[in-house]
Amino acid sequence: MTEISITLYLLPFIFLILPKADAFYLPGSYMHTYSQAEAIFAKVNSLTSIETELPFSYYSLPFCRPPDGIKKSAENLGELLMGDQIDNSPYRFRVNINESLYLCTTEPLTAADVKLLNERSRDLYQVNMMLDNLPVMRFTEQNGQFIQWTGYPIGYAPTGTDQYYVINHLRFKIFVHEYEGSNVEIITTGEEGLAVISETDKKKMSGYQIVGFEVTPCSFKRDPGYLSKLSMYEKIDPVYCPVEIGRSQPIKENERISFTYTVEFVKSDIKWPSRWDVYLKMNGAKIHWLSIMNSVMVILFLASIVFVIFLRTVRRDLAKYEELDKEAQAQMAEELSGWKLVVGDVFREPDHSKLLCVMVGDGVQILGMAVVTIVFAALGFMSPASRGMLLTGMIVLYLFLGIAAGYVGVRLWRTIKGGSDGWRSVAWCISCFFPGISFLILTCLNFILWGSKSTGALPISLFFTLFALWFCISVPLTLVGGLLGTRADPIDYPVRTNQIPREIPERKYPSWLLVFGAGTLPFGTLFIELFFILTSIWLGRFYYVFGFLLVVLLLLVTVCAEVSVVLTYMHLCVEDWRWWWKSFFASGSVALYVFLYSVNYLVFDLRSLSGPVSAILYLGYSLIMALAILLATGTVGFLVSFTFVHYLFSSVKID
Repeated sequence: MTEISITLYLLPFIFLILPKADAFYLPGSYMHTYSQAEAIFAKVNSLTSIETELPFSYYSLPFCRPPDGIKKSAENLGELLMGDQIDNSPYRFRVNINESLYLCTTEPLTAADVKLLNERSRDLYQVNMMLDNLPVMRFTEQNGQFIQWTGYPIGYAPTGTDQYYVINHLRFKIFVHEYEGSNVEIITTGEEGLAVISETDKKKMSGYQIVGFEVTPCSFKRDPGYLSKLSMYEKIDPVYCPVEIGRSQPIKENERISFTYTVEFVKSDIKWPSRWDVYLKMNGAKIHWLSIMNSVMVILFLASIVFVIFLRTVRRDLAKYEELDKEAQAQMAEELSGWKLVVGDVFREPDHSKLLCVMVGDGVQILGMAVVTIVFAALGFMSPASRGMLLTGMIVLYLFLGIAAGYVGVRLWRTIKGGSDGWRSVAWCISCFFPGISFLILTCLNFILWGSKSTGALPISLFFTLFALWFCISVPLTLVGGLLGTRADPIDYPVRTNQIPREIPERKYPSWLLVFGAGTLPFGTLFIELFFILTSIWLGRFYYVFGFLLVVLLLLVTVCAEVSVVLTYMHLCVEDWRWWWKSFFASGSVALYVFLYSVNYLVFDLRSLSGPVSAILYLGYSLIMALAILLATGTVGFLVSFTFVHYLFSSVKID
């Protein structure tokens, strides 16, 4: 985490002092070149499934282990939170040497081993293997189309049978590009840190680069008595996948499973900076483009109409009002109804004003984190080659934006109360409200994961780390921001508030119905990207169209602001001066539709999700996401509405 933050801060200065280069490459990890016959070992991540969403360790199953023992790779905060557990593996490849090798033969399977292998195969668990930081890819044919997957299954059962067969032979195809040290300087922001390749290093680094990693898995039964006499990495006869069911390796008690693999190296014209293109290529790109553009056009059209009508109405009212003399204004105030009659109540303190300040402060913190993260990701700094970097960056940004949350929340508190008394309590609540709710939900979910013995469960040491980051960075910075808020100039109201509140006329329909209905318009800008985001999270797809997401975020902020202002104006026109919370929820109600859409996605798109544990995990994470959206969008609506009301009544010269 420290290396990433230092890297991001130093990049602008490095760009200034670097000599002219022929090309730059930002996303990804440090480029490796390998010499002829050099040994490379693959790594394995946690076993994952789209059916359960419970990750498990690769070595929780009876697989072959490395001869030197299992060694865990260093993991950042984001990887730990996502449940990644990256270990070394016994799969060894020698550059440009095609060979078929023997790995190991297991002990006779016990009843527990058979049960576990059958369960993992039934739940569609995948082995996630990596070579030179590239996930292994496989292709399957369905309805005449080739579908791309990352990882390969543990086992399978043929249609119409209950007998499962284990995947014990892997046919790898590794694509290599011959690198000759051409005139390219490379700057990387990956997990290996910042690196600049000099001219002298280029000559030394000539060799072969890994630009593709594919696998064809199959099940093949061999004679364990013969193979068990072999040593690891001894050559065997090749196997061509797929094989007939009769020659496959069944999962049965007392069976001994022999693991083997074949590797083939293929020369490729793909260059190292482009090797992730095949992973980031989104299916249905045209539909994605058309859907996004359609939403943008519809939202812009509706927003422009609402905005024009709104401007013309307000300007006409102000123009009429300012043309009258004082006597006529007083008479007009008695005869006309509308927003001008609530001039003495419009800035009256709302109910639960402290909670409003807390939620607005947290909303500023979440919105700032989202904007900065998406901008950096759109510029290429959050590469998928650096696992966990996106989540780590979000947490770091959230921690340091506590100073903005404290400033905005405490300054709003001063504005409402007219003084700074109680600002420390407000700042403390800001620093504990959203993180506290998130920690409570995550703790409950973590107990479920612990009970399932999943690698997705956070270790107790990570809990203490998160608490230390929370109370040693976020809380102090929020208090500092609150202190700055007490020293900032207060926001003066343009009109005075009457001692006795004005009675609000009865409405034919509940005003909150209109408020919650207003969330449908912001949701219209979001739901298409929401589908792609949910698919990337729960179905294991890569999401890397942050340029689209940045545009959608800007549209969402714009529409939230306009919808909230229009709803506020409508309430003031019917003499309802309780606009504070309604302006917050007019735009924040989009979170309700996001959560309902998440439930809809669970029911109709994640039909394969099995068991109540998986559903609880999904709903728990969806609830945290919906709460964050509520705070961020609600804050946008409230702050813009407050600015509008302040401007509107400062234009009216009335006592």
